[in-house]
Amino acid sequence: MLLAFSAHLYLWRITVKLKFLLSAILGISLLGTALADDLDEIKKRGTLVVGVTSDPPFAQLDTKKQTYTGYDVDFAVAIAKQMGVKVLIKDISTADRIPKLQAKDVDVVIATLTKNAEREKLIDFSYGYFVTGQKFIVHKGKIKAIEDLTNATIGTISGSTSEKQLRREMPHAKVVLFPGPDQGFVALGKGEIDAFSTDEPILAGLYNKMPNKNDFEIPNASVSLEVYGIGMRKGEKRLVDEVNKIIVGMEQTGEASKIFERWFGPNSTIPLTRLFKINAK
Repeated sequence: MLLAFSAHLYLWRITVKLKFLLSAILGISLLGTALADDLDEIKKRGTLVVGVTSDPPFAQLDTKKQTYTGYDVDFAVAIAKQMGVKVLIKDISTADRIPKLQAKDVDVVIATLTKNAEREKLIDFSYGYFVTGQKFIVHKGKIKAIEDLTNATIGTISGSTSEKQLRREMPHAKVVLFPGPDQGFVALGKGEIDAFSTDEPILAGLYNKMPNKNDFEIPNASVSLEVYGIGMRKGEKRLVDEVNKIIVGMEQTGEASKIFERWFGPNSTIPLTRLFKINAK
């Protein structure tokens, strides 16, 4: 009887120890899963999935080669190379930039995404990698200063920061929304709006493609300063730190300025002056 009891007690202790050990192992396994983040997933997959928008010269599809080129694309390629992974470019709409990121359809968004307090509640940003101003394209000779647009009918892209800036800074103007800049330019050409507004390099790129561009101009009137950042999911600190380290390094080696010169230098179709540097400030 005593022997049977001792055997039962021994088996009970072994069972408790096994349960404890199993719980510890599962706990470690679950902990390991919880600690895995986007940077780990990207490196494990071997591919960085980048969302861009078709806004030349930031991103555009080469229909012959079926590959994307542009300022944003060059940054995507450079970041993936520094991470030691391949890059996969996905074309997404302006309105879908943050939703696609939050839904994990892309790892990062490099798509003329302006940094602001509202968006920083939803996603995390890298340091600014491009700085520009929001301007207007109008019929030549009609606008000399931004005050001339106070009561104008102005087109812009729906859901963009340009829309928010216009409504905030020009409350008396009538804002007309379009899904993209191409539709806005058509409306401008037909005289349905007085001006179309978005960031200067996007305006300049579209302006250069207009068949009647000599009838229009981009006056030196800016409604805001826009800083573009690379968007990442909220709380992905390691990925944000990695991207920041890479783009600051690109600034230090001169790679960032070379990309700018390629798309906005004096020999480009959209010559702009680079008035910024990529840094932590």
